[in-house]
Amino acid sequence: MLARRAPTLDQPADAVNLGREALRQSTPVRGLIESTANQLRVAKRLAPRKGASLAERFGRLDDRLVFVVGSPRSGTTFLAGAIGSLPGFVDLGEVAPLKAAVPELAALPPEEAARRVRRILTVSRRVGLVGSVRAVEQTPELAFLVGALPLAFPEARVVHIVRDGRDVVCSLLEKPWLRREQDRAADDAGVPYGAYARFWVEPERRAEFETASDARRAAWVWRSYVVAARAGDAFELRYEDLAADPERVGVELAGHLDARAAPLVEALRGAHAESVGRYRRDLDATQLAEIDADAGPLLRELGYV
Repeated sequence: MLARRAPTLDQPADAVNLGREALRQSTPVRGLIESTANQLRVAKRLAPRKGASLAERFGRLDDRLVFVVGSPRSGTTFLAGAIGSLPGFVDLGEVAPLKAAVPELAALPPEEAARRVRRILTVSRRVGLVGSVRAVEQTPELAFLVGALPLAFPEARVVHIVRDGRDVVCSLLEKPWLRREQDRAADDAGVPYGAYARFWVEPERRAEFETASDARRAAWVWRSYVVAARAGDAFELRYEDLAADPERVGVELAGHLDARAAPLVEALRGAHAESVGRYRRDLDATQLAEIDADAGPLLRELGYV
């Protein structure tokens, strides 16, 4: 019997099939490498924190997490940091392996997405030495998983912070995240920057998103995240109220979180009231018209216009 010849460059079909098989086999490996790298980023950021007791580092995991969701540049980072500064809480920041997984998780049934969210955050808390303390997660994209979060952690609290979409657009325009010339850059979770259509863009409007003006694309971001977050049963607060009356908002939020009000109120006093209404000086008439064309109905529904 003749031995079967190994594929060579003279056998292009076999070479293509081998290439496809190699790619198929490498995809899980690549995913595992990326996930491990993201978990190491979590450990690097959280493990060195000072002042944590042994129980807070190695004790039984506390599943009363707090998820802070909302559009990027709405105050999610500030609010999560304020809650995470309370005794018995810790701010996880944006957990990189979870953020990287959101596009895939959002396409799954809520029950399956919930199982994976729980698995990711269990590993993240352990590698970050976050034990018997309440973790605060602040990835804005979790707005698209508000149905899965309570299934993953039934004792968790979800907080949705809303900010005037026009002010959000001002802030987004200062960042490189949505710009066409940033197509080769990426954030800490490996999520690319650029003008490409994200997973949450309506499938039939993907080309429109990618060719829209920067202001309209930013308004699209705000509208999409806010609508998604409001589809769940989250505790909703306004950035403008927080900046104007941190005591009232802090007391209400503390009651929702079952946390002490006084230190939370004090932490919330750091909100920047001067950024409220900045669109009046930062945006021109054309940009405001672009925002209204996409997000006007939601702005009116929320009472911002």
